[in-house]
Amino acid sequence: MKAYKSYHSYLIESLKDSKEAAVYLDVAFEEGSPEEIVLALKNVAEARKDLEDSSDETKADWESCYQLLSKAQMPAFPTLVNLLGNLGLKLSVTAEYEQVA
Repeated sequence: MKAYKSYHSYLIESLKDSKEAAVYLDVAFEEGSPEEIVLALKNVAEARKDLEDSSDETKADWESCYQLLSKAQMPAFPTLVNLLGNLGLKLSVTAEYEQVA
């Protein structure tokens, strides 16, 4: 196993995997406060940034993404959906309880 300097560097490395990032955000949305959700989004954005191409359009998208998250406020729903799309993720909904017929 690779040695890491800090937990944060390990976390960022693991969040480069789309499935890991999705599970991480799912838990944050399920159990976290708005501040914790924003922090989770920042961590995923930091990890996923290095995976994207370096075109000027992509750089502009990432710049706006970081500006949004630096406000430390939960983004509005349309902005959140767009942000997740820029991170290569999407939002989904599941039933909390199974219905018995």
